[in-house]
Amino acid sequence: MQEPVVSAELVAVLVAVSDGEPRVLTTDAGQALPAGPFQHTHRSLQTGLRDWVETQTHHPVGYVEQLYTFADRDRFDAQGMRIVSVSYVGLTREVGQPDVAQVIWQDCYRYFPWEDWRDGAPSIIQSTIVPALLNWCEQDESLRALRRQRVNYSFGLEGAIWNEDFVLQRYELLYEAGLLPESCRRRQREQQELGKHGELGLGMRHDHRRILATGLARLRAKIKYRPVVFELMPPEFTLLQLQQAVEALAGRGLHKQNFRRLIEQQALVEETGAMSVGGSGRPAKLFRFRGDVLFERAISGSKLPLAKQAR
Repeated sequence: MQEPVVSAELVAVLVAVSDGEPRVLTTDAGQALPAGPFQHTHRSLQTGLRDWVETQTHHPVGYVEQLYTFADRDRFDAQGMRIVSVSYVGLTREVGQPDVAQVIWQDCYRYFPWEDWRDGAPSIIQSTIVPALLNWCEQDESLRALRRQRVNYSFGLEGAIWNEDFVLQRYELLYEAGLLPESCRRRQREQQELGKHGELGLGMRHDHRRILATGLARLRAKIKYRPVVFELMPPEFTLLQLQQAVEALAGRGLHKQNFRRLIEQQALVEETGAMSVGGSGRPAKLFRFRGDVLFERAISGSKLPLAKQAR
């Protein structure tokens, strides 16, 4: 039996924070991430990724790092060629509207409405997700206990604590339970309907929502021990803007004074001597990141200073 030909695809998860909201750069009117095949003319995987992103979106690529290689055995294209996707995650700034048709910035939480806990637990968890998952648990008696444990652990139920880093685990649990449009192979009509915003978020073609979930999980974990959030900020910013950027990525509200104390203890920023202007409130001090911190220092083992919320 002849082995199928394998093709390498490069996929980019490019995230920005605009007006306090996490955004992802998409193609195909929000139904896909920037992607393209690795070609022999590309000097390296990262070079190929940058070429595809800039060609498809006209958006420059700044900081990126390799995310994960998706090589599941059932990943084939329409011609029967097996696809291995090498994904990268990057942080950038949203500058104006893309000048390419079908290329748009989308709110990350349109794809994962259960992940935004900045104002407390999203109502969709108790109204829709939990009942559906509990019904799924009951469908197989032999797996009932294990499934229920996974549901509790992933969604912070029955004494378990919500962990903002478990983005991928929650997505894959919903996928396995058959609650997402990506859960099964679709006919042509269903494929066309995939991009519509359903109760459980905006779907994506192929397994790009899974890749996006992986990227968001990586960023949520990384902001706790590396100052990568710096890549999202303008040269000068207020501490409130910095806090809002971290909250946007983490999907959690932070305790204001504890957050500022953490930033001060880590010596991550310095005052510019200028004040913000043009806002609705009082002028605030402007800060910038210390250059030596950007390249030489990590935030070692820091936990997010979460604000207390009613569950």
